[in-house]
Amino acid sequence: MGRNLSNNGRDFLIGALIGSAVGATVALLFAPKPGRELREDLNKGTKQVLDKAGEWKDIAQEKSIEYTEKAKTKGSELKEKGTEISKKAVDSTKQFSKEVSDKTKDLAQDVSSKTKDLAKDVSSKTKDLAKDVADKAKSTVKDIKEESKEIAKKAKKSSKEVSETAKETVEELVEKVEDSK
Repeated sequence: MGRNLSNNGRDFLIGALIGSAVGATVALLFAPKPGRELREDLNKGTKQVLDKAGEWKDIAQEKSIEYTEKAKTKGSELKEKGTEISKKAVDSTKQFSKEVSDKTKDLAQDVSSKTKDLAKDVSSKTKDLAKDVADKAKSTVKDIKEESKEIAKKAKKSSKEVSETAKETVEELVEKVEDSK
């Protein structure tokens, strides 16, 4: 863009110089003056055109330098801003990636910890349940043994009673048979 500005300013300057020279020449040619005066006027006009051209050239150079410096400064500023924005974007992306990575690690550790706690809890509850089942089994076996002993005692007692009743019945029968003889 700075190049177009410089080309446009130079083209304008050249056009202005040519237009001034043509205008001065035409004015002198159509003015009713003798040859010597005409040549003096032409020389004077040419000198004025050249002086003006020199002034315009100096002004154009100053402006060109000024605009070039401004363009360089703006370009440098824009480059710095672009670099700064790029750096901020990279830093922001790095920070975001780090935060996501950290949160993922924290979440993984949290899940791992909770899984371990749950496994411990399940293991503990399983052990407690196994112990309860074993205790109940022992208690049931003990109860069965005690009931079996009771049944055995009752069976012995009943057997004894049956045996005594049978003995008595046999004795009665023996007596009856003996009496009946």
